[in-house]
This record gives sequence, C-alpha cells and structure tokens, in this order.
Amino acid sequence: MSRREDGPAPDQPAFAAPWQAQAFALAVALNEAGLFSWSEWAETLGRHVGRSDAADDGSDYYGHWVVALEELLSRKGVAAADEVAALARAWERAAHATPHGKPILLANDPQGGG
Repeated sequence: MSRREDGPAPDQPAFAAPWQAQAFALAVALNEAGLFSWSEWAETLGRHVGRSDAADDGSDYYGHWVVALEELLSRKGVAAADEVAALARAWERAAHATPHGKPILLANDPQGGG
C-alpha cells in the first residue's frame, strides 16, 4: 500500500507543514458551514488526487486539497478563479517581501494586494 492510501506512519505527524493542517481545517469548516456536502468534496478532491500527474508518493496530496477548495469556491460563486489567483499572487509577493522570521502579512505585498 502506498503512503497516500494508508496515511502517515505512526511516528510521523499527520501534516508536514502548517498550511496542510489549515487546508484540512478549511475544508471541514466550509463543509460544516454548508458550502458543499462531503460527497461533493470527495468527488472533487478524488478527481484531482487521481490525475495522471499526481505524485505516486502522495507528496502533493494537500496541494490537491487546495486546488479542490479553489474549484469549489469558484463553482459555488464564493470566489472567482481569477480572484483566488490574484490573492495567491499577492500572498506570494508578501512572503518574498517579508524578512525571515517575521510573520507574513498580506499588508507586506509591495503591490498593495492587501
């Protein structure tokens, strides 16, 4: 069985990075808020995880969570794909403009994305 199918080893954390836990929590919160059903989530996520270019070792698993969340936000009319992409670019610029060890804030975007 691959790691993607049976989860992390018992001595490994469930999430490799904080953003993965945040993506997980966001999916749970949006489901609980009624934005989508679990079956709708499973279908959307499964389509992305099952793509032929998905990593065999599952290292891109939570990246697929983010893409699935973005797709559902767009499909439900919560945020258009171009708005999500613009905000992601603003966060990326803010991250590059933030000194090491300091919190990344959208206000740090040199182009004023926040």
